[in-house]
Amino acid sequence: MRRFPDGWLSSQRTDARPWPVRFARWAAGLRRHARHVGLLVAAALVLAPAFAAPRDALPIERLSLPPGFHVEVLSDQVPGARGMALGPKGTLFVGSRAQGVVYAITLDPSRAYAAKVRTIASGLNMPVGVAMRNGALYVSAVSRIVRLDDIENRLDDPPKPVVVYDKLPSETHHGWRYIAFGPDQRLYVGVGAPCNVCRRDENRYAMIGSLRPDGSDWRVVARGVRNSVGFDWQPGTNTLWFTDNGRDELGDDVPDDELNKLTRTGEHFGFPYCHAGDVADPEFGHLRTCSAFTPPAAKLGAHVAALGMHFYTGKQFPEDYRGSIFIAEHGSWNRSRKVGYRVVRVVLDAKGNAIRQEVFAQGWLGDDESVWGRPVDLLPLPDGSLLISDDYAGAIYRITYRKP
Repeated sequence: MRRFPDGWLSSQRTDARPWPVRFARWAAGLRRHARHVGLLVAAALVLAPAFAAPRDALPIERLSLPPGFHVEVLSDQVPGARGMALGPKGTLFVGSRAQGVVYAITLDPSRAYAAKVRTIASGLNMPVGVAMRNGALYVSAVSRIVRLDDIENRLDDPPKPVVVYDKLPSETHHGWRYIAFGPDQRLYVGVGAPCNVCRRDENRYAMIGSLRPDGSDWRVVARGVRNSVGFDWQPGTNTLWFTDNGRDELGDDVPDDELNKLTRTGEHFGFPYCHAGDVADPEFGHLRTCSAFTPPAAKLGAHVAALGMHFYTGKQFPEDYRGSIFIAEHGSWNRSRKVGYRVVRVVLDAKGNAIRQEVFAQGWLGDDESVWGRPVDLLPLPDGSLLISDDYAGAIYRITYRKP
């Protein structure tokens, strides 16, 4: 029996007796239970409609991590899993995109995986983003932000969503929105450009905005952000950092996705005039020079589709990992050779400068370019472990560390 750091258990029984003894005991058991086969078959026929067909186990043995780190499947019953948020009672909430649903996952401390997955909202328009505040779950739904009140006490009888804000753009191109509450208790919302590259109202598109929890006082926080689907605040400084997806159709290796740092409200990061700090757009670059905008804190590579990001503040991982940024790379869709499909770590120095990038978890992309998973969002748990959502496999993974 092996014990996970937080006391969750996973066991595998072994039998050291000679194989003839084991075979004899097995045969006797088979005869003893044979009379029940008819009843079991009948029960299976009756119950079959209530259960999904069994699925193959996800091949997590293909995933590679640094020494001492271990990965397990928390649940593989979360189709389209995207943004994640943790309730004060320990319920994991997960958004989706095409599925239009929001999940609530009950975590069972006696097992190394999720005990129950519920659907607590359905029929929503790409409810990718989820965020918790004062017992209420906030959910993005393209043009709207809705709220489910007292949700952890009503998982089996979820309330009807209450509309908090309904003035966001309705275009679905880059219309799935990441949301999170900041240290100022305002709800931050990513609003992508409704195109690959275009000029639209900078106060409405290609930006990050924020509002009060009651839906009032909408403000523009950052401009020139093509499509951010992940942001977090640096501990100690409360500085907002965010990922941004670069434009397409400029080749395999241009431009890079970005990791950005906001130093002042309303700061402009270049889109659509300049990409990755130094790539002038072929159509709009002549209108404004790259020097007029804030360059990225780090370039992440072209087409990796950098999505969710989080600072690591836990104590389970080694000391060197504290204060690092983990980024989920969803993976390319239009590159001649696939890239991404992994989780990377960005290391910062004492002044908050990105000084190093390294691969943390990979293996969802095979050497033959076959794909079995696509990381989306990251969420550190209170025990210091790290969750990863995967919309392709419909799964949530949990990464733990044990000193080798």
